[in-house]
Amino acid sequence: MKTQNIKNKALELGYAACGVIPAAVFEEYSQYLNERIKTFPESKELYEPLQAFASPPDNGKSVIVCLRRYNKYKVPSGLNGIIGKVYLFDGRLSYSREYRAKMEFETFLGTLGMNILQKELPARWAAVKAGLGKFGHNNFIYSPEHGSYIWIDTWTVNKELEYDNVSEDACLAVCNEKCHKCIKACPTNALSNTFSMDRGKCITNITCFSKDVPKEDIRSKLGLWLYGCDACQDACPLNKDKFNETEEFQLLPEFEEYLKPENILKMDEETYINILNPRFWYTGKDGLWLWKCNALRNMINSGLNMYHQLIKQCCKDNDRRIKEIAEWGCDKLNI
Repeated sequence: MKTQNIKNKALELGYAACGVIPAAVFEEYSQYLNERIKTFPESKELYEPLQAFASPPDNGKSVIVCLRRYNKYKVPSGLNGIIGKVYLFDGRLSYSREYRAKMEFETFLGTLGMNILQKELPARWAAVKAGLGKFGHNNFIYSPEHGSYIWIDTWTVNKELEYDNVSEDACLAVCNEKCHKCIKACPTNALSNTFSMDRGKCITNITCFSKDVPKEDIRSKLGLWLYGCDACQDACPLNKDKFNETEEFQLLPEFEEYLKPENILKMDEETYINILNPRFWYTGKDGLWLWKCNALRNMINSGLNMYHQLIKQCCKDNDRRIKEIAEWGCDKLNI
C-alpha cells in the first residue's frame, strides 16, 4: 500500500509516471559504459566518471523513479534550434513549479519514514528498468505519451517497497529497427550506430563542458547551437506532434534577451555570474569565454552580414580562445 501511495502522490504533484525498483539493478549499466570506452577510447575520460553511478549508495534499498514532461511549454521562436529545450524548461530551477513539486514529494517520503540517500544514479537506466519508457536509437528514453521530451527524477531510499516488474534487458529499442533518422540527423556524427555515442563529439558536451575551443573541422557542424542540442530528438518520428506548447515557462520570456548572440558577446562578468550562469550552470562560473565562443560561432555559421563587424572586432580580443574563433570566422566568411 505504501508503494501505491507514493505513486498516487507523484501523480497528484504533476509527474507523468512513477515506478519503484530495487536499488541493485544497474549491473548492465557498467557493462555498457565499458563497451562505450572500447568503442570510443578518445572519450574515455568522459565516460569513466559515470561508473560511480552504477553502484547504489550504502543502505540503499529502493529507487523511486518519476517522469515529468516538458512538452507542454512554449518554445520562444528566437531560441528554437539555439538552446536545447530541456534546458529552457529546467525543473531544477528553484522558482519553477517542478522544483516545488519535487520538494513537496521529498517531504512526503519523509512522512513515510524514509531517508533519501544522496547519490546520483543513471536516471535513464532506472526509468527503463521501472518500465516507464524504452531507449531510442539515440540513447534517449521515450514514453508513449510524450516521446523523449521528458525529465527523469530519481530517489534512493532506505526502505524496501513493493517493486514493479524489472526489465530484464534495458536495451530493447522502442524504435523501428530500420529507422536511423536520429543517427543521420546528428551534425557531428556523435551518433554513429544504435545505442552508441561518442560523447566527445556530442554538441551538448561541446557547448556546455568544453575546456577549450572545438577543433576547426567540427566548428561549422555545430551550427547555431549555443547550449545543448535537439537535432536527434527533433528528427525522430516518435516525437512528431509531441510538443503541445500551451503554457509559458516561468520567467523564460524575460530571459530571452540575454541569449541573443550579440548580447552574449557584449556581456560582462557580473551579468554572467548573477544572471546567465545561475540559469545555465553547466558552463561553470568561469565559463563566460565559452558562451562568447559559442555566440561567435553562432554568428559565423548564420552567415548574416549584420554580425560581420562584431566578428572582426573579436579578432583583437585579449582571450586567446575568443580571438581564435573570430579569426576562423573571418577566414570562413572572407571578411
